[in-house]
Amino acid sequence: MKKALVLKAPGTNNDYESWFSLKEAGADASIVHINELAGNRKKLKDFAILVIPGGFSYGDDLGAGKVFSIFLKYKLEKSVKDFIRDGRMVLGICNGFQVLVKSGLLPDMDSAEKVSLGLNSGGVFICRWVRLRINGKLFWFKGMDDEIDLPIAHAEGRFIAGSAVKSLEDKGQIALTYRDNPNGSDGDIAGIVNSQGNVLGLMPHPDRFISGFQHPASRTSGVKPWGRILFRNMVKNA
Repeated sequence: MKKALVLKAPGTNNDYESWFSLKEAGADASIVHINELAGNRKKLKDFAILVIPGGFSYGDDLGAGKVFSIFLKYKLEKSVKDFIRDGRMVLGICNGFQVLVKSGLLPDMDSAEKVSLGLNSGGVFICRWVRLRINGKLFWFKGMDDEIDLPIAHAEGRFIAGSAVKSLEDKGQIALTYRDNPNGSDGDIAGIVNSQGNVLGLMPHPDRFISGFQHPASRTSGVKPWGRILFRNMVKNA
């Protein structure tokens, strides 16, 4: 059974949802506080999967995911980079996506392409379901339709890339795009992968769509739980 780690920090609040999603997908999942890794009480190399969940890590006091990213960069940089180079799976959801971007792990480690995530163009917190187009060439989305539904919940989800959008597109690193852009993201981008393909960061919450009953249309039509499929694809490829 693949061992998976959900990395907890002060302010994360989707730890359990991520843990449950991994368990349902067949992984041996654990929730581990970041201090346990920093203090060597747990070792990242003992796991095949790392998930950085959503929430408001460290209160987002310096910006969404910023403090968490600094901690990751200066306390765990070598172990995380070795983990990625080994081809192990990394998934960053919402705040976790912000952490991966601001720590420089996405679009790639030490990439020349600079991207960020900022305040939604409307200046308000958004909590709703959105329609997304997927990059069907990525293993993460195997078995999915060309368009899927997932929920979002963020105030700083606007993907900022400028001219880097074209480069990401050319390299096949755009994982998801919004059909109707809710936050002003450049290129309608909702998620990206690294060039290796084993690190995925996305603003929508696959951990909140593990059962068809979680979808608002579940009573009137059959819906596929796309989040469950994504987690199963990750565990299968770990």
